[in-house]
Amino acid sequence: MYEQIFNVVNVVKILTVATISFFVAILITPLWMKVLTKYFRPGKEIEKSGAPIFNSLHKKKEGTPTMGGVIIWFTVALLALAFWIFAKILPDRFIGHLNFLSRSQTFLPIGFLIVAGLVGMADDLFGIIKRGGLRMSQRLILYAIVAAGGAWWFYFKLGWDFINVPFLGDVMVGIWYIPIFILVIVATAFSANETDGLDGLVGGVFLFSFAALGAIAFVQQRIDLVVMIAGILGALVAFLWFNIFPAKFFMGDTGVMSLGFVLGVVAMLTNTFLLLPLIAVVMLIESLSVIVQMISKKVRKKKIFLSTPIHHHFEALGWPETQVTMRFWMISAVGAILGIIVFLVDSKIPALLFHHIVK
Repeated sequence: MYEQIFNVVNVVKILTVATISFFVAILITPLWMKVLTKYFRPGKEIEKSGAPIFNSLHKKKEGTPTMGGVIIWFTVALLALAFWIFAKILPDRFIGHLNFLSRSQTFLPIGFLIVAGLVGMADDLFGIIKRGGLRMSQRLILYAIVAAGGAWWFYFKLGWDFINVPFLGDVMVGIWYIPIFILVIVATAFSANETDGLDGLVGGVFLFSFAALGAIAFVQQRIDLVVMIAGILGALVAFLWFNIFPAKFFMGDTGVMSLGFVLGVVAMLTNTFLLLPLIAVVMLIESLSVIVQMISKKVRKKKIFLSTPIHHHFEALGWPETQVTMRFWMISAVGAILGIIVFLVDSKIPALLFHHIVK
């Protein structure tokens, strides 16, 4: 009975934070829009050299404000600070129990959310001022540097030196945990960056991916982590309200980098990063299309796709932008569900539930 009450309280906490996050982000958005349109014009520049198909498809979007991703990570950071303060001054009230800051579960992902968001924001500003921003090779180096800090924390501070291989169990990797961590974070951030190209696309993909990891974290009883993810989901829904076609603003590197990093960090915290190819299947497809296209052009001197990332290929084939986005969202949802299923089967949760019901 106590366990049931405990779970109900946690569910209420999760849903409350998600709802509050949504409304806070909705209230913040008009204010941030005024800042973007007044101080950060001309906004997004559409690439002209080396991408004629992309340029022809998206020329009309040039000048759209970017850095909309600030709404997401700022909202989560604001709520984390506010609920922590309420926990200190009103520990016995309901609002005091909404605090989700904890050293073992959320310090690192929230830290990554803010730091990566600020670094991405600097890149966005550089792109607006200098018209172009950092090249992908420079971004990958930047990703690796930031990821190295997280790898050091996980290995030396938290003592993580093992990975979970589905259906095989935990495997000790020792010091190799550090390069594995860096590779996962960089790959996730890179893939998220490549997915960001259509109105609402990467926001919806993030929504399904974080929801899947939130479900996994809930099964693992990492409630503070689940509540943090709920805050991200609430803010993401508010962001998508304004970002779906036709987008009022773009997420920008500040949003893609912060959420991409946190997605990888949460996967490492739940020890389920090997499920990311399912949970973030669209991101995997997007990044692979870019890599395959690049290799083909170098080796065969021919393109495989009309344009990459692959969502632009389907646009070039004549698919409406909204159709590409919706279908990629569906694929993302199916991949997220499959990831949860593999996790549950691997953890033997269904068998335990069946045994409990029979008993």
